[in-house]
Amino acid sequence: MDHYKVLGLPRSASKEEIKEAFRKLAVKLHPDKHSHSPKAVRESTTLRFKQVSEAYQVLIDDRKRADYNFRSSRSHNYNANTSNYGHGYGYSATNYGGKYRRASSGGSGASSAFENVLRYVTTRAFLLNLSVAGAFLGGMVVVNRGWDALWKMHNAEVIRRR
Repeated sequence: MDHYKVLGLPRSASKEEIKEAFRKLAVKLHPDKHSHSPKAVRESTTLRFKQVSEAYQVLIDDRKRADYNFRSSRSHNYNANTSNYGHGYGYSATNYGGKYRRASSGGSGASSAFENVLRYVTTRAFLLNLSVAGAFLGGMVVVNRGWDALWKMHNAEVIRRR
């Protein structure tokens, strides 16, 4: 599934154009609007609404959009070994977890492991934890040196006798 085609937009679309296209399609396809329609129509519009929502969630977020553009330009058949659509974002016709996640690609694993480590290392949570751990270790060094200095001050005569 091409998120740009779902919203009927070119790849160069601005955030405002994405928002406007999403609003129009959301009003047209909203499940509440089709609650009295036949079951087949209701299911198809609900699926289309979910696709439009997914496309909007990916394209409106700069980071997700850049990742999507990179992956879709690298390979139009990125996730051919699974039944998921969405170029490896982990969504399928029956799976709408509401989370942005990548499906397993079944590749060599080396580049994906590196990508996963790089993604984790650049998250805010990791950097915050790293700074807290650094402050804690720095504090331990200061306290340890302080204890050593105090011990030497109080045991100066023991040290001189040796």
